[in-house]
Amino acid sequence: MITPTRELCAQVEDSVRTYGKYINLKSITVYGGVGINPQIDALRRGVDILVATPGRLLDHVQQKTVDLRQVEILVLDEGDRMLDMGFIHDIRKILALLPAKRQNLLFSATFPEEIRKLAASFMHQPVTVEVARRNTPAELVSQVAHPVDGNRKRELLAHLVKTNDWKQVLVFCRTKHGANRLAQQLMRDGVHADAIHGNKSQNARERALDEFKAGKVRVLVATDIAARGLDIEALPHVVNYDMPHVAEDYVHRIGRTGRAGVEGEAVSFVSAEERPLMAAIERLINRKVENRAVEGFHPGSAAPRAAQEQQPSRSNGQRHHQRDGQRRGDGQGRGNGQGRGNGQGRGTGQGQGAGNRHGRGNGQPPRDGQRRPERAPAPSASAREDQLREARARMAAEGEKLPPRSHRAPARSSRDQAWDPRRSEPREPAYVQQAKPDPSRPAPVIHRKRSFGTMVGSLLGRKRRTEEE
Repeated sequence: MITPTRELCAQVEDSVRTYGKYINLKSITVYGGVGINPQIDALRRGVDILVATPGRLLDHVQQKTVDLRQVEILVLDEGDRMLDMGFIHDIRKILALLPAKRQNLLFSATFPEEIRKLAASFMHQPVTVEVARRNTPAELVSQVAHPVDGNRKRELLAHLVKTNDWKQVLVFCRTKHGANRLAQQLMRDGVHADAIHGNKSQNARERALDEFKAGKVRVLVATDIAARGLDIEALPHVVNYDMPHVAEDYVHRIGRTGRAGVEGEAVSFVSAEERPLMAAIERLINRKVENRAVEGFHPGSAAPRAAQEQQPSRSNGQRHHQRDGQRRGDGQGRGNGQGRGNGQGRGTGQGQGAGNRHGRGNGQPPRDGQRRPERAPAPSASAREDQLREARARMAAEGEKLPPRSHRAPARSSRDQAWDPRRSEPREPAYVQQAKPDPSRPAPVIHRKRSFGTMVGSLLGRKRRTEEE
């Protein structure tokens, strides 16, 4: 028996032991994520029914710890997924190792036409047995779709879990990263949640599944492949947080509830971008899903606290204190707790007032008797222009030579460079003021006459004779 996931592999082997309790048959499981040596020891003792995942089974074949030449029956559970592109290459390798004469059995809740054609390539006159209409979900599962904006799905999920007091909810996400992120966000919202997907270790996946079945975890967030075929007894709620791209996956998702004659509920969160996916699902199941909006979560409606959440602090420890209706120029917090304006305060997480409030440090007010003198605010660009204009007019009246105008930008702060209103440029340090060459004067060129004999002598290493010699 070959299954797509480790959890389904263990689940099938448990069923084999339960149904074959009074039959003298040995069965073992072979899947990845755990040590291979205990599996090798069990295979050496002999086995009648081998339940395995494709990858680990090929590992045993490579190590010559299993011989598939005596296989009589091949069972592919979740056959549509096993023949999908994710597993078809491994399945073809396994089929090449099996005897030509054998019995093939495929089980699945959905069988798309392309999968049927692929199965016919290695099956001989297959017989189809259907216990229900094709691609039909369980009748005991009530289905409802909630239209909601994509950025409010998490808030809607937490709202439904809390207000309806849901004790056990299986949530499906499209990606592994999305499953982890949603579980963490639900934990911050006060909902005990965990995630299960292929990137997690086998121990973590088993622990999360066991705690979910025991009721210790209220919400289990899973991906499609990780939750394929899982049998959770009396699971009441299934939520499609992300609508599946493949319509058949919807049938498998909601099939986790409404099992063994127990009623269940399937809830789908449908954003505007996912409406075509929902339409494809309705065509597949030949049924219209009830569309019901939740009060306060209509598409386009803003969350009550959305305005607060959209204004996060710019850094850790930042606090904003506004007094007497003052704005940025009068003591408003800015940056890492930094206040600027009339009443300047600096320091991480520092609150500041206006006018006569000064402080510097890690959020501590100034001590008594240590108040610093107020610093005059730096002049704006227009004030500098006025000062420069007055200085030039005064210099012209006194008969001084006016410096040429410069297009260089003025200094931003008095800390960087001292501003001199009588100069058109900021004053530069002394080490910068170096003599610059005059481009109007040509550079002196020294011409030296050398005879042919002198050139030959210099090449031969002879010293030049002076005129006196």
